[in-house]
Amino acid sequence: MAKHTPLAFLLMPLMVSPVLADNATYHFNLPAQPLAATLDSVADSANTKLIYADAAVKGKTAAPVQGHYTAQQAVAIALGDSGLNYQVVDKTLITVSGQTATAVDNATTLKPMTVVAEEDAVLDVNAPDNKAYKISNAITATKTDTPLMQTPMSVKVVSQQVLKDQQVITVDQALRNVSGAVAGGQGTFFLRGFQSYNLYRDGFLNQSFWFHDEDLTNVERVEVLKGPGSILYGRSEPGGLVNFVTKQPLDTPYYSLRQQFGSFEHFRTNLDATGPLTKNKDLAYRFNLGYQTNNTVQDFAGNERLMVAPSLRWRINEQTTSTLKVEYSDIKQTGAGTVPLMGKRPAAIPRSTNMGDAWNLQEDEYVMVSLNTEHYFNPDWKLQHRFNFSNHQLTQTGINPDGNWSPVQANGDQTRFFFAQNIDGDDYIHNFFNAVELTGKFATGFAKHTILVGGDYYRSDTRFTAAGFGANPNQYDTSNIYNPIHRAGPPLISVADITTTNATLPWFGLYAQDQVELPYHIHLLGGLRYDNAELDSVATGEYGSPRLKTTEDRVSPRGGVVWQPLPELSVYGSYTENFGASNTFNTGRPLPPQTAQQWEAGIKTELFNKRFSGTLAYFDLTKENLPIAINPLVTEAAGKQESRGLELDLSGEILPNWNIIAAYAYTPFAKTIKDNFSGNNLSKRLNNAPVNSGSLWTTYELQQPLVQGLKLGAGVQAVGQREIGYDESAQAPGYVTVNLMLSKLWKVGDTRLTTQLNIDNLVDKTYINRIFSYGPSNYGAPRTFMGSVKIEY
Repeated sequence: MAKHTPLAFLLMPLMVSPVLADNATYHFNLPAQPLAATLDSVADSANTKLIYADAAVKGKTAAPVQGHYTAQQAVAIALGDSGLNYQVVDKTLITVSGQTATAVDNATTLKPMTVVAEEDAVLDVNAPDNKAYKISNAITATKTDTPLMQTPMSVKVVSQQVLKDQQVITVDQALRNVSGAVAGGQGTFFLRGFQSYNLYRDGFLNQSFWFHDEDLTNVERVEVLKGPGSILYGRSEPGGLVNFVTKQPLDTPYYSLRQQFGSFEHFRTNLDATGPLTKNKDLAYRFNLGYQTNNTVQDFAGNERLMVAPSLRWRINEQTTSTLKVEYSDIKQTGAGTVPLMGKRPAAIPRSTNMGDAWNLQEDEYVMVSLNTEHYFNPDWKLQHRFNFSNHQLTQTGINPDGNWSPVQANGDQTRFFFAQNIDGDDYIHNFFNAVELTGKFATGFAKHTILVGGDYYRSDTRFTAAGFGANPNQYDTSNIYNPIHRAGPPLISVADITTTNATLPWFGLYAQDQVELPYHIHLLGGLRYDNAELDSVATGEYGSPRLKTTEDRVSPRGGVVWQPLPELSVYGSYTENFGASNTFNTGRPLPPQTAQQWEAGIKTELFNKRFSGTLAYFDLTKENLPIAINPLVTEAAGKQESRGLELDLSGEILPNWNIIAAYAYTPFAKTIKDNFSGNNLSKRLNNAPVNSGSLWTTYELQQPLVQGLKLGAGVQAVGQREIGYDESAQAPGYVTVNLMLSKLWKVGDTRLTTQLNIDNLVDKTYINRIFSYGPSNYGAPRTFMGSVKIEY
């Protein structure tokens, strides 16, 4: 524990102080904050006596301390360039002052300590040169910086180094490292058997239209909370929550430029620059840019991506810090087509065959502005305000094969339908988010509490125009999978073909959470949330409907317990309820609200000096009133669906310079257990929920003088057979793909040059990657080569 004393008493002997364990390391994830707050946190985490004078630290800001360090190392890092010194007194306590050891006392027991990072010390989790595959703490599950070993839920973190080694660009590429995660239709994914298309950035819901995609240019790491997360985030899907933790402005200058080039004329440029703007480092910036163009294996299909993301951090004073971030993303997909059903399988057409047309277009564009302000009242209490605004626009026009209501005929004929969105160019989704949270630490007897109390308000205003699936015969044609036909351009859209929908979805929530540390290494978590959500919608035009309004409220609890009998082992259990995503309608009538409940139990481990972690979890997740797309315009509530199974996640360093990240999910039960619609889905397996799925990725970096900096990597991904739809009428076969990586790092002074080559789908497996519940699917990429050259300093 830390003690605040006048300077004259700094060197009083404390015979009862615990002896400092020089080699014991502890995990720290402390931001730049008042120096007193950091010193107190170090003392508490390391169970160390630490004494400083209030006058000596007043007005000083600590440098960030993030990684595994001894208590002495953590103090040295925190002091930074503050002008203060620290000393170890008889290995019993640490003192901090503004004087040297000689000026304070010439006693031989006062030995100044020079800290040199140990070989096994872990860098700041946000440092650009952090090579760790394993991250010890995460914020997504609890909104507090909690060790995963003390979190009573399964959380998987995909670190920055994994994203680099795999040259990850898309969301589904990142999620293949997560157990129970399976790619869905365009812009969607499945966790624990349930679909979601909502993604979070720094805890903000980045809600958009269907088929939404995101770029990872400014993403530091990906945190995935398995199971329901609505208690802290409001209405969400129960399978899990994917949160992109973005890159932060740093006090240390860093610059990097990477150029990628690969198969199908793939070219991508990434720029990352950060550093202080003022001498005292109160102002710091970060700028990320990514631009990409590429073709695909399909005839006349391609992509273009642009993302620009500047951010600015301002330390207003030693207690208060604000960070402003702006993101602009524009992702275009041109000429893409889908694979139709033929019988019980996707049609066996060549991967290059395009059943769409060259003028098919999907453009997903958004701009986001966020402001995050933190104020520390004292080392134990913090107030945080978060604001976010985003504007999304999705433009679509294209013609594609029908779904399972019109499968391919025996002669290869296939009906195609036309669909367009954002007809007049004025569609939008305006999202507004505000949250205020108070976090505090205190003790009641032998119990240590970390509480979180907060409230949030979210409002989404939507306007979209659409044409398709209507009475106009020009919106349909017939092609053939063996001899496709292609239109020169889209059909003419008349006023009568257009449906215009305006909707407003506001909701607010109040929530409280208490994390309690008890004796004997027992950790409790309890939380409660109240939600009130509304939906006001009206549609005019071909599929017009009268004004529809709904209001629902719900109280959702969560509780969990962790017992950590050994530093390397913890056992946990939890129960969570969920308030589902926004309401939907079917031909004018609202569907009942979605809810869910989950039981989870598991074992976690940290080995090899906390460089390797593993989680084995059993879950039983039930969702009520799940909406099912009967066709692209009609949705029904299926009643109740349930999934249960085992998930294993591993990540970290198993030997020096040998890293792995692995995932495996066994989901024997994923079925509709109550069908309020037609009964056709009762006891049928859920859409896109394989019984077995998993991945393994490993790298080894050579250290011998002649080959130092050479890294080898290999991986495998396997996905079992999946149902297409909810009635077990069609299936996508399982598949296995193999990936390789080779990179070389050269160091010239402070400059690092890295060349890298990745080969995905080494054996050129033909497989179905994405599937839509109403029938169509997409092939996965063939054998693909991706090279890159990166310079950083």
